Amino acid sequence: MPTHLATSSTSINISSPSPTSFTLVNHDSLLDTSSDSLTFAELGGKGLEEQLWSLEGLIVKETRIKDGAQNLLNMRLDDDLRQKVLSELKGASSRIKAIMDKKANIELALRNQHKKKEEQIELEMDERGDEFRTALRNARDCIFSLNSLKSEPPDSPDLDRQLIEVMSKLVEILQRNLRVRYELSVPEIVQSVVSALADKRSKQCRAVAYRVIRHSLVDAESIQKLKEQEIEWYIIRSLHRDNKFAVEKEQVIKLIRAIVEAGTMSNGNGPGSVPVSEPVLRAFIAVAEQVDDPFRFICIETLAELVILDTDLVDRAGGIRFLLHAVGEGPAEITPLLASTFLHIIDSPRTRAYLHVGTDLEIVLTAVTDAYGKGPEHAERMKSCTRVIQLMLRTWSGLMYFCMEEMRAIRSLVDTLRLPSLETREVVLNMFFEILNIKSPEWYQTFIAGKRLTTYHRDGFKPELEPSERIVQTLKLTDQYIALLILVFTNVGLIEALVSIMEEVPSGSILSRKATLLIAEILQMANRVLPLSVAARIQAVPSLFSMASSYDDGQQRLVGASALSALDSFNRNRTRLEPGVVKTSSRLRANSVDDAVRRGQRQVEQAKLKLGMQMDDKTFQSSLLDTQVMLTKDHAKWNFDTLQEIIEGPLLHPKRMDEAIKGAHFIRRLMTFFHPFSHRFSDMHRIKVNLRWVRLGCSLLTTLMANQDGIRYLSSEDPFMGQIVKCFAQLDPFNSQGAPDSDPMFSKRRIAETLTYGYLEMLGTLSKHKEGIEILENYKIFTAFYHLSDLKSREDLIKGIIKNLDYSTDGHPRIVLSKALTSSHKRVQVYATQHLGELIRNSPSANSWTLRLLLTQLYDPSVEVRKLAVEYLEEACESKDILEMVVEMRPVMDHLGELGNALLLKFMSTPTGFRYLYDAGYIDREMDIWFEEHNIYYVVQVEVFLAQVLSANEEEEHTLGFEGTVPPHFYGEMAKTELGCQVLQEKGHFGEFAQFIRQHGRESADTELILKLKSVLWAVGNIGATEGGLYFLEEEDIIPVVLSIANESLIPSVRGTCFFVLGLISTTSQGAEILDDYHWEATLTPMGMPTGLCIPVDVDEFLSLPTWKQHIPNEDYAQLIPPNTEPELEALTAIQKLANTVIANAASRSLARMKSRPEYHSVFTSPTMLYRVFHTISTSRYRLPVRRYIMDLFQIELNTEVVAAMVEASKKLKANPLNPPPKTDLNRRLSMFGHLGRRTAESDDDEDDDEMNEDAKPIVPRREVPTIALRPLHKIVGFEC
Repeated sequence: MPTHLATSSTSINISSPSPTSFTLVNHDSLLDTSSDSLTFAELGGKGLEEQLWSLEGLIVKETRIKDGAQNLLNMRLDDDLRQKVLSELKGASSRIKAIMDKKANIELALRNQHKKKEEQIELEMDERGDEFRTALRNARDCIFSLNSLKSEPPDSPDLDRQLIEVMSKLVEILQRNLRVRYELSVPEIVQSVVSALADKRSKQCRAVAYRVIRHSLVDAESIQKLKEQEIEWYIIRSLHRDNKFAVEKEQVIKLIRAIVEAGTMSNGNGPGSVPVSEPVLRAFIAVAEQVDDPFRFICIETLAELVILDTDLVDRAGGIRFLLHAVGEGPAEITPLLASTFLHIIDSPRTRAYLHVGTDLEIVLTAVTDAYGKGPEHAERMKSCTRVIQLMLRTWSGLMYFCMEEMRAIRSLVDTLRLPSLETREVVLNMFFEILNIKSPEWYQTFIAGKRLTTYHRDGFKPELEPSERIVQTLKLTDQYIALLILVFTNVGLIEALVSIMEEVPSGSILSRKATLLIAEILQMANRVLPLSVAARIQAVPSLFSMASSYDDGQQRLVGASALSALDSFNRNRTRLEPGVVKTSSRLRANSVDDAVRRGQRQVEQAKLKLGMQMDDKTFQSSLLDTQVMLTKDHAKWNFDTLQEIIEGPLLHPKRMDEAIKGAHFIRRLMTFFHPFSHRFSDMHRIKVNLRWVRLGCSLLTTLMANQDGIRYLSSEDPFMGQIVKCFAQLDPFNSQGAPDSDPMFSKRRIAETLTYGYLEMLGTLSKHKEGIEILENYKIFTAFYHLSDLKSREDLIKGIIKNLDYSTDGHPRIVLSKALTSSHKRVQVYATQHLGELIRNSPSANSWTLRLLLTQLYDPSVEVRKLAVEYLEEACESKDILEMVVEMRPVMDHLGELGNALLLKFMSTPTGFRYLYDAGYIDREMDIWFEEHNIYYVVQVEVFLAQVLSANEEEEHTLGFEGTVPPHFYGEMAKTELGCQVLQEKGHFGEFAQFIRQHGRESADTELILKLKSVLWAVGNIGATEGGLYFLEEEDIIPVVLSIANESLIPSVRGTCFFVLGLISTTSQGAEILDDYHWEATLTPMGMPTGLCIPVDVDEFLSLPTWKQHIPNEDYAQLIPPNTEPELEALTAIQKLANTVIANAASRSLARMKSRPEYHSVFTSPTMLYRVFHTISTSRYRLPVRRYIMDLFQIELNTEVVAAMVEASKKLKANPLNPPPKTDLNRRLSMFGHLGRRTAESDDDEDDDEMNEDAKPIVPRREVPTIALRPLHKIVGFEC
């Protein structure tokens, strides 16, 4: 009979003295099972649900014990054993009963707990319902109070305070309870506060009233109801007020913005409809035009938003004309915003019809093109203008707009460089540096100053890279756009304009050298980003060579020769000062620069070793004495250079090491200096001059590890390692024998302030050697590291250990790193992950152990750690070897979501990776997602990136995950493998892409279709960028269609997308050949390989937009019945004259005389006349001071009665368009002063005075007087017939 009788997961120890005792194998006991009475002690401190789960598991265990005992009873057993099994069965049954009772109690407690929670939720819901009902009741009480206050006398001194108090309470209710807004009707609220908008009320009262109205708006329906309440007159009146009423104007502007935000309706894909009337918008524009108004900027920004939402409304109100003026002459802080607004308008044929080519947007250039004669003080204005020009020329809309009419605008910009004696030409030169994205390294200033570049940084000159090591910089999307800009500027004569500067200004001046520098940069960039044929034409520089070879004009020949010499010097020194850029992800080769450095180091070591071997005994002993180590303990008196030479030279010889250890005791005295408890090295301050002692200590340990005597001495004879162990024991939480120390050797303070941190570097030096690792193991240093990694407060020490250990050999260091990677301290995890990434980055070859550790970090709970791991893994996978190795490890990355998409796309680019993802179902799933959604997201991502890098604010940090190069596209990565092309063929997605391009390639109105067209074009371009994918483009014959869209689309951004897509197609040699047949030339490397840049041969055809017919606003103003009295007619005529700045002064004098005369008193107190005036200023442009002057003429305070009278007058005075007013004299005179720009009224001041003459009678027909011809009378004398 076996000693133990086991069930599936439980064994019963029958030999135990207690018959009821048992042992649970492979399980943790939750309670004491040594007796039948259960205490459930270990359930304490756990929640009810956790206790229930624990009891469920315990029931399973006890049931298995019971079943096992019952099975044993069915077997033949002796009496003693049967009694023990029966006792065990009885105990298990009693414990099961006890557990079931405990479980029932816990379930009852859980039910009670859930019931209480439900009751609490119901109570909270009731409370929220009660709160809403209370708030609604309070809001209605406030409205009732406001209505009751209408009966108070308007002149009551306490009325303003009462209104403000009640309305403020109502605002607070509407702010805290959004649901109340939906329950109250807008007319009800407006009618309760409209009396607070009257002129008699204070500015604070009117401001709070506007706040109430603003907080009552919730949607477009509420805005429509607000328009029915006739509060526009109050809004216009508030906008007319001066700066003393800033609190009121602020609230009315906020109300207008709320109306725009909540009520703007989109009419399908056409123009939007903004629920702001033209009268209000004209008053709003008047505020924006006023230079000293504090709300000018916010009004301009609001107008910029409105012109995008409803271009037609802003155009009818004269807002586009004002915004154009603001772009050219407005404040520099807001001009980039306005420029971006107009660029958006240009991008659509519907909206750019509101602009006139040649006069409107060209106002941006005036500060530069009209700078002649304005002097140096105009430079600041030019600088702000050049920033706007740079912004516009770096967008497709701006570039194509300025290239219209045979590039007239760009020619005028370049021709400013030809103007003689223009002091501000340096500003224009700087603008071209910025437009062409030319960075200015430090040595540029040396060139501009006229100094020799051959002496620049001669002392600190770094060794050049070998020619084989020069790696051509990866060309980016921005490079393709810059290539187009270079072609445009050189076609309009930029090189010739720069040469003209050299001719005019003295040779060697700053302006001349800066022009030379710009020419050199343009030639260099043209060679890099333009096709050979185009670059050769530019680099010929015929004008410069013509000057240099002109023997008729000595001065001109001298200027040309000097310029060519400067260009040659610049190019030669540029190669020296800016060596080729090496990719950080590139792997070191056997003949790399780093390898040459390593060879040099080995040669130096060998030379020192040879020198030490040749040194005789006497010289060696003399050298030891020269170090002063044998003579004094004061390290400050030691000869550091001699000491370092001995350690790194003679001591590498075994014989000299033996002498230094045994004979002279040199090593013992030197090692004593580094002992922690000697407090000599360990107490030195951590300053720059003392760091050499740390390096010396590491060199000493390296020398000791070089021969057996040194290894033996360090491991067994010197107390250095033992003291290090004791120092770690002071911090080791698991060391019960370590004596507590108030200031341990490795305390935070000592690590930060003294050279104690150097011991970590020394231990790292030992870990580089096999013998050193054995020493560390013998002294249990790694055990101390494991224990210290659990210290929460010493991440500085843990980071130092991770940083300095060597991981080249398998063993404890890698275990320490893996333990840090899975540490419970997030900062340690992040640092360890970063260090692991650096190890992979700096490794000359792929290491599977580092990649496995990094892949483990992909599953870490911390998002930050996972993100770091993905970034380093993406960078490492740039190497094909590493990518293949990672794919073979078959990591699962579904849990990473969007974070791992870029990494998975890299996997797709290899056959093994694609097969792995295809078998996992990722390809089919992701393909459908890209087809439906991610293609659109890709377009947005690329366009946002281009907007960032091409904007004027390049110092801003870019937030996207790629840097200039085309980001990986799902379809592009799929087309890199044969299986991917096969899947793409089976899915039929490319056929749908081609059909969509053919069907919607000319779309210019539907924004959704335009966005989808761009996404499809990018997909096609990425597919065509591969050898296998180009077959799809040829099969569908889609390249001619893309070329046609690039030349004929009405949307500049779509043309730009085609431009980049054609660059992608030119990435392959076959694609470049196909495009060459269609007159698009690809840029090639010196080896004849395509670079992915492609330029049209006919640039004018690509950049020229078709001309358009300018949109004429439809001024369908409601005509009013003319005045029927002469005073009203004269007053209205004079008010209309105020809109004309030429005759405004005479009109204002006439109005002043009218107001002082009693017969005109009825005119300026009539609500009907006030309505006529409001109608007049709402249909013409009046400046804000003029509007205030007109309002001040009328002795009428705006209130509900006056507004009601004006509403009534609007109905009575409205003329029937089918029955126009009769052609009376009044009508004739009134029509003379129609809308601004169409009036034919007399503007002479004398005639104005005649109209105000007291003897003048109303409506007296004028006598016909002979016409006076203002020319001499011709008379023939002497020849009579």
